[in-house]
Amino acid sequence: MMKPMISYMNRESLFVFIVNLHALTSVINGKRLSEDTLDVASDFLALGLDPDRCVFWVQSDVPEVIELCWILTCITPMGLLERCHSYKDKIAKGISPNHGLFAYPVLMAADILLYQSDLVPVGKDQKQHIEVARDVAMKFNNIYGETFIIPEGEINEEVATIPGTDGQKMSKSYDNTIEIFLDQKTLKKKVMGIKTDSTPVDKPKDPNTCNLFQIYRHFAPIDRVAEVQRLYIEGGAAYGTIKKELVGFLWDFFGESRQEKNRLSRDPGYVREILAAGARKARAVAQETIDTVRQRVGIRY
Repeated sequence: MMKPMISYMNRESLFVFIVNLHALTSVINGKRLSEDTLDVASDFLALGLDPDRCVFWVQSDVPEVIELCWILTCITPMGLLERCHSYKDKIAKGISPNHGLFAYPVLMAADILLYQSDLVPVGKDQKQHIEVARDVAMKFNNIYGETFIIPEGEINEEVATIPGTDGQKMSKSYDNTIEIFLDQKTLKKKVMGIKTDSTPVDKPKDPNTCNLFQIYRHFAPIDRVAEVQRLYIEGGAAYGTIKKELVGFLWDFFGESRQEKNRLSRDPGYVREILAAGARKARAVAQETIDTVRQRVGIRY
């Protein structure tokens, strides 16, 4: 998610925010959420996000999104949300059901529509939520008149879904992540713990279904990826060797960013100032949209 966002800084208008309100659906430890919010902001900056070339803020710092979410909730059909597979998938994986988790797509729609977004980069698992945002926007426009731009989703098929250490989608909710800025010892432990099957080294394997290879191919040099892919197909791919290589590739890949991350971690006040400035920019746009919405629905009198 971070990689395409950072690459989009050359576009005319880029909005990037940290979805701490969405996180409330599964994170009930306030101290952890507060710390994680600042930590993720530092990650973005360390990896190259330039706050002067985009609008970068924390979701909850723009309260207009909550107001729009409620307004959209009042026109969102229950059936539309009941068909969303994300809620069902999370419940099936043991995440505690709550209304926030169920209504998650409406808040996501508010996130998108409040800033009149026309293009939304998402993973393949979020495609349905973009469709919900489109449906809700069109329904609002039909009822109250043209108000929202109808957004389009943009999915990079190469990185549509990154598997975690257990083969599921990589997510903190599933405790299967490999964090970017781990110390070297912990990084090695995480990578060596990636689940693989028991196919012998000399037997052919399918690289397309191997979560180890799916992670490896994003960080290894192109020629080495091709060579390892051939070993999978023809036989000779040793999971242990590939894991050890992946540890080295990950450590080197994020080396420069790791230094910047350490610097930012020592100066949280600087990160907060950047987020506050971004929130002011975001609110300027949000207030224009919400003023129009208030007028259209009749709550401004």
